[in-house]
Amino acid sequence: MEKLPCKGCRGMCCGPVPITEQELKKIKKKIKAMPKKMSLDLKNQQRLYGTCIFYDEINDRCGIHSVRPSICRAFGYYNNLVCFRKPKVAVGENYIANELPIGILSIDFMWKDFI
Repeated sequence: MEKLPCKGCRGMCCGPVPITEQELKKIKKKIKAMPKKMSLDLKNQQRLYGTCIFYDEINDRCGIHSVRPSICRAFGYYNNLVCFRKPKVAVGENYIANELPIGILSIDFMWKDFI
């Protein structure tokens, strides 16, 4: 699978991010396992409105990459989730989640729900 050119995008594609109940549990576990300074540094960053609360603006990457939601893993590879910088990578039909989301990061779930 071809890689997406995410460096330099500054999180423009990181939102809105719907999450499932299982993804919520994995993210909570990841945040609790992070060193306190790391989670606070991530939490206290300024982000563009609507950008995922876990986008690491300082390091230009996902702050929870190993447990990122399925929509984030699928982004760029499906016709309904095209990467604007590399649209030819989207060869899959349309992305359909296996589970219904229970909410959206930055809207229904904020940092207070994870720390």
